[in-house]
Amino acid sequence: MSRIGRAPVLVPAGVDVAIDEMGHKITVKGPLGTLTGDIHPRIEVRVENGTIFVERQSDEKEDRSLHGLTRSLINNMVAGVTSGFQKTLEVIGVGYKAVLQGQTLMLYVGYSLDANGRPQEKYCIKAPEGIKFEVPEKMPVPTIIVKGCDKQLVGQVAADIRSMRPPEPYHGKGIKYKDEVVRRKVGKTGK
Repeated sequence: MSRIGRAPVLVPAGVDVAIDEMGHKITVKGPLGTLTGDIHPRIEVRVENGTIFVERQSDEKEDRSLHGLTRSLINNMVAGVTSGFQKTLEVIGVGYKAVLQGQTLMLYVGYSLDANGRPQEKYCIKAPEGIKFEVPEKMPVPTIIVKGCDKQLVGQVAADIRSMRPPEPYHGKGIKYKDEVVRRKVGKTGK
């Protein structure tokens, strides 16, 4: 048995879990939203007394890996609709900043402005459905917080924001995750 897969997922109060008749889709509803996921045909998921059990059909290598994966994805869905997930990014550089207008994040990071002084369209990021941006004012370093109930979507949106201006190794300028350590290089030395 997979150590991860055989651990049951506890369903907290206020969370509803539904599995379709075919057993191929799971829907988790909670205070922060609703998430839907697919279940592989060779994996069986059942809900009993507020607990989710994940079982596999055989001990083949693929089934063992799907067993743990399915259980982890369901656990992330339950955690997401109860407490949510967030990623924090820092904007480092002279004149670099992030501004929130409604649910559109505008990044001022280097050559990102058009002729009128507004950010180019590719540096204006609209929050996808289920994602919320926050830009706290009273922080020593400009900070962007990406929040949502879908762990995969939160991570993807944060990675897309970081890819706009990844941190460079010489001065450390760019957008980085809060806990990320940027490996620095020494610049050229004169003769």
